[in-house]
Amino acid sequence: MQAWVRWSITLAWAVLIFDLSTSTFGGSLTAWLLRELLLVLRLSISESAFATLHFLFRKLAHCTEYAIFSVLLYHCILNSNRTEWRVRAAAWSVFAAGLYSLTDEFHQLFVPGRGASLIDCGIDTTGALIGMLVILAWTRFIQSDLPVAAAQEPDYVISK
Repeated sequence: MQAWVRWSITLAWAVLIFDLSTSTFGGSLTAWLLRELLLVLRLSISESAFATLHFLFRKLAHCTEYAIFSVLLYHCILNSNRTEWRVRAAAWSVFAAGLYSLTDEFHQLFVPGRGASLIDCGIDTTGALIGMLVILAWTRFIQSDLPVAAAQEPDYVISK
């Protein structure tokens, strides 16, 4: 039952990523959100600074959504509620997230007002890698009671 819940959440996140790639969530929406945020914070910036900030805001969104996706994939592949570091599971998570990113960019070829970008795919995959670095940091530095890795993958476990 736990595996079903993990996979359901991960697939729901994948659907959300797909939905965020539609024309509804294009640059005009994020520009509006950023303008509203600046108004709430009572900040005023030049148009060129806004354009740069908007670009960074959108790329950070790519990175974040795929970091979360790779962490969700990692727990599905690990098939455990307990977080422990496994290089093989991390590699598969980054690979799967990167592959999904390619399909998402392909999907955007057919979305009015959107376009495919291999640079975005690289940013997405970098986000997935960052998600795995968070898992690594969590298991190495925060989670002090990490159990010894299972005997099936001793060459791939980073020990303390």
